[in-house]
Amino acid sequence: MTTLQHSIGSGFRADTTAAQVLDGIDLSGKLAVVTGGYSGLGLETTRALSGAGAHVVVPARRPDIAREALAGMDDVEVDQLDLGDLDSVRGFVDRFLASGRGIDIAINNAGIMACPETRLGPGWEAQFATNHLGHFALINRLWPALVAGDGARVVSVSSRGHHRSPIRWDDVQFENGYDKWTAYGQAKTANVLFAVRLDQLGRDARVRAFSLHPGGILTPLQRHLPKEEMVAAGWIDEDGNPLNPTFKTPEQGAATQVWAATSPRLAGLGGLYLEDCDIAEPASGSGDTARGVRHYALDPDEAARLWTLSAQLTEVNAVPDAG
Repeated sequence: MTTLQHSIGSGFRADTTAAQVLDGIDLSGKLAVVTGGYSGLGLETTRALSGAGAHVVVPARRPDIAREALAGMDDVEVDQLDLGDLDSVRGFVDRFLASGRGIDIAINNAGIMACPETRLGPGWEAQFATNHLGHFALINRLWPALVAGDGARVVSVSSRGHHRSPIRWDDVQFENGYDKWTAYGQAKTANVLFAVRLDQLGRDARVRAFSLHPGGILTPLQRHLPKEEMVAAGWIDEDGNPLNPTFKTPEQGAATQVWAATSPRLAGLGGLYLEDCDIAEPASGSGDTARGVRHYALDPDEAARLWTLSAQLTEVNAVPDAG
């Protein structure tokens, strides 16, 4: 079976920055929605898109902190959104749709990683609920605005962490024992599968979707990890200084999601997993340090099954199935 999941020789590298990706690209008149676009990779993504002329909407769980972080950036607005609360998702979308605007770029950037066992809503595991279900409900509810955009792209920020676990169909919510890293892996696999299925459903409406691994970066995403665990992993020294030579800066980490959202090289494509500002290869090797994307994260049957489950859990399913 042939696959488009292979490098296209983009000309960019692991150390490319978001600003370099956008060099020569004019986003004037474009509207982007970036969840969590005020911290870590999200902040650099907002900075780059705004700098290229886009109007950026930043839905934020902590809007006051977001406004402070984004102060001085041109053409950026902040609104309230807690992805772990589906009522909050509905409220944000209702306010946005009332403005009558279309969306050209949606970047599902916000997320949590390796948190202690936490339950949200009706008992959902927090990483699956926040990283996947919240974004699933958000994009479905925003569907009219995405269709109204000029060939919208939806970018689902996953991670190489998806190598840690496929979808655990027998215990998606970790009701029979919790492991923070397995839960993170499942949520990141869900991010890839979401893009696969959304692209299948949306392409006839000119809505395309991609997922990606941004790279290893020290950001507030690590807030739930004890210092001792990061020292033991070789990420930092005892003083908190980065040790891993492959770690990217936030500006470099934001580059792949910006490339996914804007690159002319991706025109007519979708449903693909990216890394280092290029299309990733299918994964080879074992362990969660292997490059590329696992086959189970691209499986269209798995993607359709996850979409059905997510629609049942969130009671939202606005994207038409063309057959």
